[in-house]
Amino acid sequence: MVNIKCVASKGAIIPEYKTSGAAGADLCALLDAPLTIPAGRSALVPTGLYFEIPEGYEVQVRPRSGLAAKNGVTVLNTPGTIDSDYRGEIKVILINLGTADFTVNSGDRIAQMVVAPVTQAAFSITDSLSETERGTGGFGSTGVSASGNQK
Repeated sequence: MVNIKCVASKGAIIPEYKTSGAAGADLCALLDAPLTIPAGRSALVPTGLYFEIPEGYEVQVRPRSGLAAKNGVTVLNTPGTIDSDYRGEIKVILINLGTADFTVNSGDRIAQMVVAPVTQAAFSITDSLSETERGTGGFGSTGVSASGNQK
């Protein structure tokens, strides 16, 4: 369970799963006035929500596919992570990668949140690492085509 404090008097909207199979619950903007994000620019969009996330969990903030496909608007630091010890207002960094200005209105669904378990690793310094088939091959080293041919 994620406890939520919201600025309900100003119209903050509690996250909601829109279907029974949805992994993400929608986050909505809470604005005093419409906010226009010019093409190529970003903006920090408030939600009026404050979370108490259980220890051992995080909330991941992700783009909404419809905004990205139709308008080129996405979450800049996707997935954004909200840690369990953060108690400030949830805000979403939207970026307009489209060619036209995009206006956000209060109540618009601007992102989705996914609650996920967190594992904290123990780190250990070593002089060598185990060998793998991939080895040190990095960016693009396995090719583009499904047949394995380099392109």
